Formats: sequence, C-alpha cells, structure tokens
Amino acid sequence: MGKIVVIGSSNTDLVIRTPRIPSPGETLIGSDFMINAGGKGANQAVAAARMGGDVCFVACVGDDGFGAEAVRHYAGEGIDTSYIVRRNGVASGVALIAVDDAAENSIVVAPGANALLSPADIDAVESEIAAADYLLVQLEIPMETVARATELAVRHGVRVILNPAPAAPIADEVLARLDLITPNRSETELLTGLKVENVGDAVAAAAWFRGRGVRRVAVTMGSAGALVADERGEEFVPAYRVEAVDTTAAGDVFNGALAVALSEGRELGAAARFAAAASSIACTRIGAQRSIPQRCEVDSAE
Repeated sequence: MGKIVVIGSSNTDLVIRTPRIPSPGETLIGSDFMINAGGKGANQAVAAARMGGDVCFVACVGDDGFGAEAVRHYAGEGIDTSYIVRRNGVASGVALIAVDDAAENSIVVAPGANALLSPADIDAVESEIAAADYLLVQLEIPMETVARATELAVRHGVRVILNPAPAAPIADEVLARLDLITPNRSETELLTGLKVENVGDAVAAAAWFRGRGVRRVAVTMGSAGALVADERGEEFVPAYRVEAVDTTAAGDVFNGALAVALSEGRELGAAARFAAAASSIACTRIGAQRSIPQRCEVDSAE
C-alpha cells in the first residue's frame, strides 16, 4: 500500500432534500436538513482512508467550530492531520447543497479558508510529498497552490492525480506534470472544448489531454461509466447499476478509491473498476462523507 498525500478543500455541507432543484427566484419547501463533512479534498481523503490508504491531508480551515470539528473528524478516520493549517479570524469553507428526488444536486460553495491555502503552506509539507507514492489534488484551492504542489511532486518523482473540479483553465506546464487527470463531462468540455456525449467523444478528449503531456486519463461519464486511456490504449469501464438516491461526492469517492487502487499496483482499467464500485455504493446513500463505503463493502461489490 502506497502513501497518498491529498491537498485540497475542507467544507461543511449544509444539505436540504427538495422535490426538485429550484429555478432562479423560486422558493421551495424542502424536507430533511443535514450538516455533513464535505469539500472535494476532504471527501477524497476520507474515501482513500476508508479504502485502506495511508493518507496525509493538507488543507486550510478557519478558527471556528466548523474547522475544529472537521479536523477532529479527519483524525478519527485515521488521516494524518498534522499539516492542516488553521487561519485566525477566517471562516471555514461552507457548501449549500440541494438534493432532489432524482438524486441530482445543486451546490454553492463559500470557500472561506480554502482560498488561503498558499504555495508557502505547500512548501512546508514538501517532505511529506517527497515520501508519497501519489499526490491527489483538486481545484477548490488556489491554482497557484495546485501548481506548486505538482511542481514539488514531480521534483521528487511522485505521481500526480488531478481531479479538475470545479473546472478552470489549467496551464500546459501543469498538465505536463500529471500522471493522471480525471475530468467529468462538463469539466472535459471546459478544458478541451470537446463535448462528451458518447465513448468516441471521450476517446477524443483523452487524446487531447495526452497530447499535452498527461500520461493517463479517466473521463468520468456519470451513470454511463468512465473512459480510461494510457499508453496501451483506451478502455471503457461501465458503471455499476444501482438505485441512486444522492450523487453528492460520488466523483470524489471515485477519485479517492482510484488513488488507492493505483497505489496498490493495479493497472488503470482495474483501478477504475474498483473506483466505480466504490462510487456506486456512495450513490445509494445520503450525504458526502457519510455516504463513503468501507473497503470490505467495495471488495464485496467488485
């Protein structure tokens, strides 16, 4: 089992169940309300830890109750929290999430302290990055911080997985540092200009990324599955069929599980099948981190 350093966001999710996602200017009466631990970075760190990974999480939280509770929670998951930064006088990240009866969601994020995770904070964790097998990052933290993390990883021969979410322009020099990129359909279109409506489109998008130096690609396509590509070619990995109730964090579970499977030495296609199994289980449960399965559940589902 390899060591995985996850650098990313920590949020508290305020979730309301609603019959449908409201239109602009519309007020709906929802049902259940929940406060959940969330944030793409944290979700992926917890997913990797529950899959059995040796995980160090690097993030920035405020000096409020949300931040303190989040750090306690991560430590309880067996995650190394030594490098989570606390910023005085700053609010921790918060996400407002509506989940409808079709299991789709709408999310608005107030980044708070996440926006203050700096390249200097990454320099302080260089020794941990150097000791890792994989670095897993997303885009809910400043782009210059992501760039610095990838730079240090490559310097030390550490493989980088980037989940480009939420989508934002990425410099070619950063793309060239990536071992693996994991965009979904909308992220792929924003980054490449190519729509992904079928497997052929995903193959073309994967070729676009590989043409810019990314070694491996996994284009996730929701309930359809994922297209993975590397130097050996392309493979389509179908999704597991489940009765979805909430897709919140499904992509994060996929990424965390994928990182663990790759750290165990699995080939990309096999790792993606493992990640798809983990993600499918998460879709059958409400919430972000509370939906993430344990390793034994995923092993049984594969």
